[in-house]
Amino acid sequence: MTTTSNPTQQTIAILGGTGPQGQGLALRFARAGIPVALGSRDGERAKAIVAELNQKLSQYSDAHPVVGLDNKSAVKAADRVVMLAVPYSGHDETIRAIKPMIESKILVDLVVPLAQGNPRAIAMPAEGSATEAAQALLGSEYRVVGALHNVSAHTLNALGETINCDILACGNDVAATDEIVELVKSLGVEAYNCGPAVNARCIEAITPMLIRLNISKKVPFSHAGIRIWAPAKVPV
Repeated sequence: MTTTSNPTQQTIAILGGTGPQGQGLALRFARAGIPVALGSRDGERAKAIVAELNQKLSQYSDAHPVVGLDNKSAVKAADRVVMLAVPYSGHDETIRAIKPMIESKILVDLVVPLAQGNPRAIAMPAEGSATEAAQALLGSEYRVVGALHNVSAHTLNALGETINCDILACGNDVAATDEIVELVKSLGVEAYNCGPAVNARCIEAITPMLIRLNISKKVPFSHAGIRIWAPAKVPV
């Protein structure tokens, strides 16, 4: 694999971009000056959503406008990175549809397989995680990275607020995972390569726990995230 010298100047695609998480990520990456092609099964809906996003971005002179397209056109527009932010019910179908188009690209799987009707519980596929399911569907020669599972969609869409968590990424291709870690850092967050795709089982499972905490009356805030923190210094 050839690593790009400056991947932050290349267009990324976000499929399922009309959902809350996809919109938030489009805003954040575009605000960081990264070209974004926002994809949807309905290209016209994507264009309508993008008009709203670009209106929000208009107050930032250094932001890059977002483009709205149907999913396949968005994949074609992407230089190297395609992010999958569809509901889990459309996860496998979307991957099958774009498989012939992403052999030379990196698929970033953001999907969390939450239990139907209960977002406080996980319902992992037979492969063990959505990230592993994507890798199995595509084959070992494809580069799949699981990332951005645990960040709140509300936080992503609140451009005036700092993202309040670290980003955990994993994948079987170390170089591809490192590349995505560096891309995510452009959002002003810390990001970490957490090992092979099997570790997505742990990372994806954090999301329903956060959802449970965020809706609990015992927690005095919502939209929580997680951070990798240094140990406290003990006075000598």
